[in-house]
Amino acid sequence: MNNLMEKCCDKCQHSPQTPCQDYVTCRTQGPICHDDENCKQQRLDHLSLLKLEKGNKEILLCAGTGCTSSGSVKLADLLDQELKKRGLDEKIKVKTTGCHGFCEQGPIVIFEPEKVFYRQVTIDDIEEIVQVHIVEGGIVERLLYVDPTTGQAAKTYPEIPFYAGQNRLVLHNCGHIDPENTEEYIAQNGYQALAKTIFNLTPQETVDEVKKSGLRGRGGAGFPTGVKWQGALNAKITDKRYVICNADEGDPGAFMDRSVLEGDPHAVLEGMAICGFATGSDEGYIYVRAEYPLAIRRLKIAIAQAEQYGLLGDNILNSGFNFHIKIKAGAGAFVCGEGTALMTSIEGNRGMPKFKVGRSTDKGLWEKPTTLNNVETFANVPPILLKGGDWYASIGTDNSKGTKIFSVTGKVNNTGLVEVPMGTTLREILFDIGGGVPDGRPFKAVQAGGPSGGCLPEDQLDLHVDYDSLGKVGAMMGSGGLVVMDDTTCMVDIARYFLKFTQNESCGKCTPCREGTMRMLEILTKICEGDGEPDDIEKLERLSRVIINTSLCGLGQSAPNPVLSTLQYFRHEYEAHIFDKRCPAGACTNLLVFFIDEEKCTGCGACAKACPAGAITGEKKKPHTIDTEKCIKCGSCIQKCKFGSIFKK
Repeated sequence: MNNLMEKCCDKCQHSPQTPCQDYVTCRTQGPICHDDENCKQQRLDHLSLLKLEKGNKEILLCAGTGCTSSGSVKLADLLDQELKKRGLDEKIKVKTTGCHGFCEQGPIVIFEPEKVFYRQVTIDDIEEIVQVHIVEGGIVERLLYVDPTTGQAAKTYPEIPFYAGQNRLVLHNCGHIDPENTEEYIAQNGYQALAKTIFNLTPQETVDEVKKSGLRGRGGAGFPTGVKWQGALNAKITDKRYVICNADEGDPGAFMDRSVLEGDPHAVLEGMAICGFATGSDEGYIYVRAEYPLAIRRLKIAIAQAEQYGLLGDNILNSGFNFHIKIKAGAGAFVCGEGTALMTSIEGNRGMPKFKVGRSTDKGLWEKPTTLNNVETFANVPPILLKGGDWYASIGTDNSKGTKIFSVTGKVNNTGLVEVPMGTTLREILFDIGGGVPDGRPFKAVQAGGPSGGCLPEDQLDLHVDYDSLGKVGAMMGSGGLVVMDDTTCMVDIARYFLKFTQNESCGKCTPCREGTMRMLEILTKICEGDGEPDDIEKLERLSRVIINTSLCGLGQSAPNPVLSTLQYFRHEYEAHIFDKRCPAGACTNLLVFFIDEEKCTGCGACAKACPAGAITGEKKKPHTIDTEKCIKCGSCIQKCKFGSIFKK
């Protein structure tokens, strides 16, 4: 059978070489330019294989970065071999996909259409899966997901709370289509929005539809996307305009953009092409960090296939509209996530921010009008143009429309990617979907918005997550990172960790950011080491105000946020470090004191043997003691004690 994008008979006039406005529709719905039932049936039969209709079966294996690093590609090869050995390879297709989102449970194997979900699969499980699930028609019970809270096993992924609580609008293809096969994207209405836009709408009507949707930039600032596109369309310079996709995802714990690029790259390409049509641009760049080799490889494949099928490049769908996309691999500098630094890097210079005069939609890349949005923003565009701005605006809150992808990491049972409507509460995301804190430990805080975000305590868990609500409580949406912390986390140390990250990533161009963050880091380090002074808190607050008000770019302007939010909600921990020389969480080593409970100590001597400093003494079968002057606080004694008699405070 011909593939979906080839001619199915000699009568067909549609091909990448001679496309028309109905090319994508013809490929997915049958012939339009002639009447040939055989041709139509051939198209639909091939489409049914791609859409998994008529009882076809598939085995989906996650081949995102997380699962790939755990050996999922090898699992796919072994499954293919096992099916061929049993003569089942013609009946069941093994397909590698992008990230399913539930990274905690990878490698993930899903059977469609039954939707049976197997997690943490290894090479030793393959033969059993084929025998029990396929040959015998049973279920491999031990590989099913078990809810850590209820202890109940879930047979299919829609039953798992992690998936049941989501609205996967941007992620709907991720984990279900082969990202290296354009046909599979087209079979899911891919490039229909681009065709509709080019042939049925004007650039202004396209911009108006995006405005109507209420889509705001998902890169962090939340600027209205339609307003930005309008600025580019109205720009006075008309000889050349650019579209840039910011895929320089650098926040610790954030992997939303990477997963979309790896699992559904065509959604981003289609969104960029629509933006190019709307703003009068014929050239786009995807700025992606070089640490994402799998994303880059799949983007290159997707671009080449889209050009082959006439969906990118010159004269798209024979419309006269040209749009080319290039990939620029960044060196991994966090500051290049800032727009002016990113464009400076594309131009071949060191990625450092510039003082902005006006907007990039007037003068951006090479002084030409430039529309810059991030990966998730562009991935939202095709469904908006296909289903309408009003449909999209019906999701979310009054000022924050649509859905948002969050990466949930840290002290949480279900780590992974979560896509929910704007306005969903933190409690729903972290506990209903995320499964709460492991081992029944108390929740302490969640850091929202990446290294420049804020740390929110338990009494903010019922906050409805959107751009405005987070800003009011000292946090920010950012790119969507949520790092969960339990009672063992020291909030002073957390503020130091995030400030150290931004300080290291500072480009050094402006003094407030370069020197101010260094002075703040020195003070935080001093507090964590037990050398804090009474006026240190006031110094931190004063430095924060200066850095925020005088830094050149967003990195410096937001760097103090973790310090300010922890001071706002956890000031008592700073005071305990400074005045009591005590870390309430027991995390700051210099402030810890190790001691042995004499009533519990049996005098076995295991702790004394493990102590590298010789700080533990005592007679055999009698309670031991720790010399606090010699103790180096390594914790070896706690690990070796079988009776729980050693404590730290």
